[in-house]
Amino acid sequence: MKTFSDLVSEVQAPGRCHHCGGCVTFCTAINYGALKLDEDGKPVFKDSDKCIKCGLCYVICPEIDELEEEIKQQVQWNAPNGRIIGLSVSRAKDLFVLEKGTDGGVVTSLLLHLFDMGHIDGAIVTKQVGVHRQPWLAASREDIIEAAGSHFDTMHGLASLGDHYSTYSPSIFGLDPKLRGNLNRIAMVGTPCQIKSARKMQALGIVPSDFIKYYLGLFCTSSFIFDKEKWKRVEDLAGFKTDAVKKINIKDEFLIHLKSGEVRSIPLDELSFAKREACNYCDDFSAEFADLSFGGIGAEMGWTTVVIRTPLGRTIFRYASDSTLETYKLENNPKFATAALEKVLSSSDRKRMIAEINLQKLKTKP
Repeated sequence: MKTFSDLVSEVQAPGRCHHCGGCVTFCTAINYGALKLDEDGKPVFKDSDKCIKCGLCYVICPEIDELEEEIKQQVQWNAPNGRIIGLSVSRAKDLFVLEKGTDGGVVTSLLLHLFDMGHIDGAIVTKQVGVHRQPWLAASREDIIEAAGSHFDTMHGLASLGDHYSTYSPSIFGLDPKLRGNLNRIAMVGTPCQIKSARKMQALGIVPSDFIKYYLGLFCTSSFIFDKEKWKRVEDLAGFKTDAVKKINIKDEFLIHLKSGEVRSIPLDELSFAKREACNYCDDFSAEFADLSFGGIGAEMGWTTVVIRTPLGRTIFRYASDSTLETYKLENNPKFATAALEKVLSSSDRKRMIAEINLQKLKTKP
């Protein structure tokens, strides 16, 4: 049976580790301190002697093919870009959420709707700290609103769940209600690699994946890592200073929204110096294993493209649309939905093609 040591040699060494945090979060031995995320977010041994070599971390890694067919059946995945049962271009009705959120603030609105209706007790999100995002388990309406906005560097969203729940016995048989409090139903917002890792755990039926009731995926061209030097290069490219930034998001370009109302843009190809190496091998742009996928690609400024992938996703989106979301009006552009879908599919095909080329190059390396 392959273990974390094999992940190090097969995934980390070639540069394919996404730092999604899945292996650490769902480590069967996490109560005993076998694995941890280092200060750069990389999974490492905390104490190799405490690893029970169960192989769980290996099979749930999004870069490993095991359980691939199981999770495809689970969400009824269809080639080439996953199951798609609907598409919408929407935005938040609440002007405060619209202003604070990314693009159209749809993810924040949907989380608030689920929370207000009692469908979730919390959500795995990320929170802005300086110019970086950190994982956070939002347990209140205020928490969800505070976390609104785009991530633009890497995030280890799954790790926040591991901080609260363990997968090792006795948790598998039932977590003490005093320990888990009111967080029995959680919505997970994550990148494609994080969604895939959590879906693998769901296929295995192991705690804490059963707490995740809704999978909300984010379009992901790539993740960027900005240290001080790289961020200075971004400032120079777009001609701004960090203290002037209001928020950042990604559409066809890297967009920096300034407090003055001005928007500076950088072509994504010019940010290759900050791109995580593992993103060169990722073939999922639109979070194909999520219930709903979200992003700015294909939508006008201030709107969000929403890909509906599962019946569950369709249900929660429909009810949220009735109360908290506004749909782009057909009379403004009769072809808006078709154009948005074409853009998503085009971006997905491009990312998949690049990943295939890079993987072939990796295999032929001496």
